[in-house]
Amino acid sequence: MPRILVVDDDAAIVKLISVILSRAGHEVRTSSHPVEALDLLKVFTPDLIISDVVMPYMTGLEFLEQVRDHDNLAAMPFILLSSHAERTDVRRGMNLGADDYLPKPFTPADLTTAVDARLRRVGLNVQADSGTQAKGLGTAQVIWQGQQVSWVSRKALELFFYLLEHKEVTSWEAAEALWPEKDESRASSLFHTTLHRLRKSLNNDAVASQNRKYALADDLKPEYDVQRFELLAGQAEQGSLGYEELKELVSQYGTFLPGADSPWVDDVRARLEQTQMSLLGLAAQAATAAGKPKEAAQFYQRALSIDPMSEQDWQGLTKALDTLGDPRARLAAQREAWWAVDFD
Repeated sequence: MPRILVVDDDAAIVKLISVILSRAGHEVRTSSHPVEALDLLKVFTPDLIISDVVMPYMTGLEFLEQVRDHDNLAAMPFILLSSHAERTDVRRGMNLGADDYLPKPFTPADLTTAVDARLRRVGLNVQADSGTQAKGLGTAQVIWQGQQVSWVSRKALELFFYLLEHKEVTSWEAAEALWPEKDESRASSLFHTTLHRLRKSLNNDAVASQNRKYALADDLKPEYDVQRFELLAGQAEQGSLGYEELKELVSQYGTFLPGADSPWVDDVRARLEQTQMSLLGLAAQAATAAGKPKEAAQFYQRALSIDPMSEQDWQGLTKALDTLGDPRARLAAQREAWWAVDFD
């Protein structure tokens, strides 16, 4: 599925483009600010970027210039979008490396035709198959060269994600994290065996070593769903995500590396649980502000499923249910969980 990043400070335009391109079979990510988009590009590599020209703080042309400064984005297809750009702006954009200019207003056909033309020109299938994706939320899998990796051992997969989380580690740090119950000699032996299996599952150059430290090779450059989740969560905390984007973000959460039981995995799970709790609180507040107490109640219940001792979420759930006239408001007020019953 082709991946497209849309950058525009106009929420209505972003929504329109997202709907059109999603229906056309594209995965769409959005940002309301070019600076946020540059952060997103550190963990999400799209197949094409669409950016408005006229935006506060940083114009689309300045954004394009910064995108082109990154070697791995230098050839990224880039479409400029504007309702009142001067001809000199369009020319400057093309000189900076923009591939197309789409004036507002546009029809769905105008947009999809421009996008499809740019994707065909760069050979989308080849590009999409060459990347590496690491998925740790609610699953544990790695996509490499368009195929799901068949791991020689479960610990090899866990070591891969440990290296993703910690960037560069010594053999002892990794051994102590993955086999805390083993003595130093045994843990070291297990580490080197597992490292061999990791390389066998991917390739011999998948893990680089220097000065007795190990790290995933630079050319893997995996898109890591945990990093993207936490980056977008940071944007949500700053108030940069709309309600629909918040709903989508909380839906991405899942237990980190299900089936793994190492202490370091528990630490990551605890970190992500706190992030999800914060997001659910923001989503509940946004739903309440939008006059959607039923959805707010759902968010509060999901938060309490993670932390049943959260007094703030009990209070929020009680108030939302009371607004709905739901008799379960009494149970919530008494801090009684009934989670077998779903909201209809």
